[in-house]
Amino acid sequence: MVAFKRGSSKLKPVGLFIGRFQPFHYGHLSAVKFALTEVKHLYILVGSSQKSHERNNPFTAGERIVMIRNALLDEKIDTSRYLIIPIPDAVGHSVWTAFIDQVVLDYDLVLSSDRLTLQLFREKGVRAIEPPLKDRSQFSATEVRRRIMHGEDWESLVPRAVAEVVKPIIRKGRFKGLE
Repeated sequence: MVAFKRGSSKLKPVGLFIGRFQPFHYGHLSAVKFALTEVKHLYILVGSSQKSHERNNPFTAGERIVMIRNALLDEKIDTSRYLIIPIPDAVGHSVWTAFIDQVVLDYDLVLSSDRLTLQLFREKGVRAIEPPLKDRSQFSATEVRRRIMHGEDWESLVPRAVAEVVKPIIRKGRFKGLE
């Protein structure tokens, strides 16, 4: 279990940003930057961490964590303000939120673009919001994966640091047979 230290009451709250990040793209980066205007400390939860090598989940949790870390380092975002944690799926939704409560000790705000995630945390009495979405038609992991599979330009949708993680994975042939 990990927890950020809380200082005086003047500090902004602690937040969770939850996503699968398959892969991390400019929309996610924009959401992280937004989240850090709302909270002092941010847990970035990499959902479905047990899944990889699938059409909708081609990357491993480790690969996604490296993508996020490297992209945020390139943006010079203070590493003391965030922590990246892999979170596996659970059998039931209430079990999943209870598991998150065991992993993250204290938080005040949940950010996600997933409607179910937002609903589950609101039902628990936690403030849950959807961050402003940056041109969702382009900046979506589904679109990035589609472009990779069809040999179209995908690199313009992701930070350079993410492309550097993804290119060797493509060269090794992981996307062949996922269509």
